[in-house]
Amino acid sequence: MSLMFIDGMADKDMIQNDILKSLMLFTRQFPLEYSVGEKFFNMVKEGLLTVGEMKESDNFGEVILGILSGDTVLFLDKVEKALVISTRGWEKRGVQEPSTEAVIRGPRDGFTETYRTNVALVRRRIKDPNLKVKTIKLGRHTRTDVGVMFIQGVAKPSIVDEVLKRLNTVDTSSVLESGYIEQMIEGDWLSPFPQLRRTERPDVVAASLVEGNVAIICDNTPFALLAPATLLSLFQSPEDYYERWYIVSMVRILRFTAAFFAFTFPALYIAMTTFHPGMLPTDLSLSIAAAREGVPFSAVLEALFMVFALEILREAGVRLPGPIGQTIGIVGGLVVGEAAVRAGIVSPIMVIVVAVNAISSFAIPNYSVAISFRLLTLILVALASIAGLYGIMLGLLGLTIHLVTLKSFGAHYLSPFVSFRWSESKDIIIRGPIPSMEIRPGYTRPEDLDRINDRRHDTIDKAGDENADK
Repeated sequence: MSLMFIDGMADKDMIQNDILKSLMLFTRQFPLEYSVGEKFFNMVKEGLLTVGEMKESDNFGEVILGILSGDTVLFLDKVEKALVISTRGWEKRGVQEPSTEAVIRGPRDGFTETYRTNVALVRRRIKDPNLKVKTIKLGRHTRTDVGVMFIQGVAKPSIVDEVLKRLNTVDTSSVLESGYIEQMIEGDWLSPFPQLRRTERPDVVAASLVEGNVAIICDNTPFALLAPATLLSLFQSPEDYYERWYIVSMVRILRFTAAFFAFTFPALYIAMTTFHPGMLPTDLSLSIAAAREGVPFSAVLEALFMVFALEILREAGVRLPGPIGQTIGIVGGLVVGEAAVRAGIVSPIMVIVVAVNAISSFAIPNYSVAISFRLLTLILVALASIAGLYGIMLGLLGLTIHLVTLKSFGAHYLSPFVSFRWSESKDIIIRGPIPSMEIRPGYTRPEDLDRINDRRHDTIDKAGDENADK
């Protein structure tokens, strides 16, 4: 017999205690006629090895893939098949608090880079036998495990089939992170807006699955993908459902207001000061004019200079180590802004405008949406410098047309505003009390719309209670 495994990817304790010990001690007690050939292979497979998962294979490619995945393969002389034994036990990062989605109230565990651990974190929250996981392998060289999770009877079968169809069409040499998958299966790759929601929180995935979404779990990354996604869902935070409804409603109003200022404030400043100064109060116009006295550049160049300086500082802060990056981001912005004002390059009012623009972008929960709004800021600044408020309105009109026509796996990106239902209005900008939210979101087109009076689960719970009584 011969055992093959890769050191560092297989659990050596399991190999020694559950495989080698059984093979080296118990096989000596077998009669001679059972010690060779097919009979011995069946004896080893059916009752000798004390392992939880193994399978036989006569495919050499499947055997090699098992070895490269951390499994141990047992070869026997005069037998044309092998036993692939699950002994995966590489070093891995433990479950920790997510770093990109911090919340005040809510669970503190986050996904890791291990596929099985991530699936277990979701199953721990949804103890439903209808929770299904379909695993496929993507990447010709990496053979990365990718799982599609959904709740049968809740998720729309057409959405599940569409997700699986797009994943099966992915033909690439490697899948190293879920971002590879996101860019390959999204419908409109020219759009600056993300068409899948990404998260590293198991509670967000569990809540989305219950609402009818489909989750994509990828090995080697702590970020899961949720489909379909809407612009409204990308503005939601996990703690929106952990706090009282009136507190969350106020926070959501502030969040949407900040998002509006995050990409329009510099453009509005340029339009009002350059093209429409008569629309401002007289005192404010005089104050802005006095602040800009001596500045050698136009308002457009002034805004572009400050926006690019801020973006460079923000990117530098992200790439540097944590404490140093925060220092560079805050202190650097203050120093550069103060130095620019003292040198007469920019006006103090422009520093305030760009600071409000930057702070507002931090209020957006989703990082990809925040980046998209930062890109829109430059486009609106260019349009405002050409036609003032008319240019801004033209840009907002084009943005609205794009968002109305954009879809994510068949769902309208502006749902529920496009196909509005009164029953869905309790979880838009104003979040109603939890008992009043009786149906699931309509954009997922769930098979079971009823969120509270779920008869299917009532039947399961009733059957479980009867078994417990017995």
